[in-house]
Amino acid sequence: MWLLVFQRIFFDAILDLFYFPLWWYTGGIVHAAKWCWQFFLDGNQMLAPFLWLKNLMVPMFGQYDWQGRIISFFMRLVQFFFRSLALLVWFFACMILFCVWLILPAIIFGGLFMSFTR
Repeated sequence: MWLLVFQRIFFDAILDLFYFPLWWYTGGIVHAAKWCWQFFLDGNQMLAPFLWLKNLMVPMFGQYDWQGRIISFFMRLVQFFFRSLALLVWFFACMILFCVWLILPAIIFGGLFMSFTR
């Protein structure tokens, strides 16, 4: 009885060891892509640059005189510019994380190979 249990555990461990790279670049890459996309959408929701662009012509603090409109316009334009720039940096951070996901197994297996060949 115990021999069958240990045999099954050993067989599953060997099978998982060989299945890991296949999963990493098929189902795992889909999971990582969805996570990165959601991470980008969360950043877009926090920064909301297009919300500032949508309200570009709406005066701030209810000041409908021409000075309030001019200040509101330029203030929102500056906010849109810097928030869009921050979102672009956020996007590149998401892409870097995704690329790290892609090359991480190669780096690990390369490091293992280098450590065993010395």
